[in-house]
Amino acid sequence: MRIAVIPGDGVGKEVTTESLQVLEAVAAAEGLRYELEPFDLGAERYLSTGEVLPDSVLERLKRTDAILLGAVGDPRVPPGVLEKGLLLRLRFEFQQYINLRPVKLFPGVAGPIRDKGPEHVDMVVVRENNEDLYVGAGGITRKGTAEEVAIQTSVNTRKGVERAIRFAFELARARARGGAFAGLSAAERDRGLTRQVTMVAKTNVLTFAHDLWMRVFELVAAEYPDLKTEYQHVDACCMRMVVAPERFDVIVTTNMFGDIITDLGAVLQGGMGLAASGNLNPERDFPSMFEPVHGSAPDIAGQGKANPLASILSLAMLLEHLGQSRAGERVRRAVARVLEAGAARTPDLGGKATTSQVGTAVRQAL
Repeated sequence: MRIAVIPGDGVGKEVTTESLQVLEAVAAAEGLRYELEPFDLGAERYLSTGEVLPDSVLERLKRTDAILLGAVGDPRVPPGVLEKGLLLRLRFEFQQYINLRPVKLFPGVAGPIRDKGPEHVDMVVVRENNEDLYVGAGGITRKGTAEEVAIQTSVNTRKGVERAIRFAFELARARARGGAFAGLSAAERDRGLTRQVTMVAKTNVLTFAHDLWMRVFELVAAEYPDLKTEYQHVDACCMRMVVAPERFDVIVTTNMFGDIITDLGAVLQGGMGLAASGNLNPERDFPSMFEPVHGSAPDIAGQGKANPLASILSLAMLLEHLGQSRAGERVRRAVARVLEAGAARTPDLGGKATTSQVGTAVRQAL
């Protein structure tokens, strides 16, 4: 496995260090071979050279199998420079058209919802990742005047919508078989339970773009009679994620709505420090990128307070994407054991352990 490593900014460097040590440990245990190629992309490079992502570096990244990203963002850099020039460019150039975010409350972690435990919070959000408002279509006229007009255009193509929806249905089938982030138990299957795909949009207001989403969703759903389906407006979805998270299994949604509801999902599973993600090119024509969703957190950078578990769980997703499902599941089980034991926890989970102490605990649990 050829893995590109972009530690990035802030706490990204700290959590990536722990993830790489976990990778070393699980590779030794499972007999895996890999090569790491570090890339100095992020705020420091931009501030010293003015470069964000040179074409020559993009070509080097293209030759790797996957990318492990720490975090991007620095208060010294104007908003949007790194986000658009690095994150979005990688997602678009490498056709990482699926953003995958598991939302799972681990045993031993106190979720924010009363009377809702791990058996209630176990869903996966499939976020379309290459279209919608993020394509950068639009502009500003008469900037700075009283007549200023700003336009941001949502772009949705039949191809882009269908491939995201179809991915969600295939993922739901995999979960029903016991793979890809969770499966029904034999007892649940005996009770006639099945997997479900929920599409989240706003068809009553966005009557062009989301009409396309709805029509494609219904057409694809007809090919999967073994799966339940439902539709929810995005506002109702947010409400029900809090009131009744157990009703969700696989959610498929647009780029913008996915961005929002997955942050809500991160809170449901105990906080950003546990939220992993993958930006996937499912066909592996280009490398996929895996990252924690917590950002660079410059206020705690360098203090050893950052929770490395989201990054380690992102590593587990990377391993699974590259065909090393046993190693990925082994990492995930190690994280679960550490969380259930409760001894090694960073301040965001109410503990006093450092970033490195939590990483050490995961390696020991392997």
